[in-house]
Amino acid sequence: MTLHYTQTVVILRAPFVVDRYGNTTSERDWSNATRTTVRCVAVQPDASTEDTGDRPVVVTGWRLVTRTRADIDLAPGDRVVALGRLLDVDGDVARWTLAGRHHHTEARLKGVDG
Repeated sequence: MTLHYTQTVVILRAPFVVDRYGNTTSERDWSNATRTTVRCVAVQPDASTEDTGDRPVVVTGWRLVTRTRADIDLAPGDRVVALGRLLDVDGDVARWTLAGRHHHTEARLKGVDG
């Protein structure tokens, strides 16, 4: 393992809310989220944007990268606690392959302030 993959993150996965009729909704129940600790990853800065419309908003991007041959159970809709921040998984999780075998996993994360 290199010094590059020295961070620990926590993956939060919340179940979908079930309405009073027994139907699963698209809303997540974050108060009942499972927590999975993942070690030996890198979380690096990515693109950020600002908007000064009705209220100032800063969207900060981050990229989570696993070491070679490591995969993690991470999916769109999950959240990640990293660097003291609560971040959302932004889009699909990329699982890179090389010569037909898993090489590493990458995910874009975003934090919204404002």
